[in-house]
Amino acid sequence: MRHGRKNNHLGRKTAHRKSMLANMACSLIEHKRINTTVAKAKALQRFVEPLVTKSKEDTTHNRRIVFSRLRQKEAVNELFRDVATKVGDRPGGYTRIIKLGNRLGDNADMAMIELVDYNELYNAGKATKSKSTRRSRRGGGSKAAAATTAATATTTAKETKAKEAKKEEE
Repeated sequence: MRHGRKNNHLGRKTAHRKSMLANMACSLIEHKRINTTVAKAKALQRFVEPLVTKSKEDTTHNRRIVFSRLRQKEAVNELFRDVATKVGDRPGGYTRIIKLGNRLGDNADMAMIELVDYNELYNAGKATKSKSTRRSRRGGGSKAAAATTAATATTTAKETKAKEAKKEEE
């Protein structure tokens, strides 16, 4: 049974696994996407997403926590400077795993893991849409806000019709 076994050990000892995940996370931050096996991609996703969340608030304490996990100063700087500004308004889900098929040599399931905001192909459709306000999970305010916006829209439409009628009379 696998009671309480939350992380995948990936067939490695603890030190090797932590070093491998730190190196993969640095590569992901530097290149914005990497190809690896599905199991490693899922483990990396659980490793890197809390670090991106920490990078949204640039404090010395958060930098030290992230540096203790990543172990590369350049990766920490890029994470806090570039990546954090791009994902600042996103509440979570900073990475995406896309399955690629099987590797030719050993038939392992391969996947590409990437930072979500850096893929222009997926974000092109969202850029053309108008930016809507953030939705809250708490209930209540959405119906009242919708009613007030609908009321203001009808009053502005009536005002424009009244102005057009005045112009036609003149």
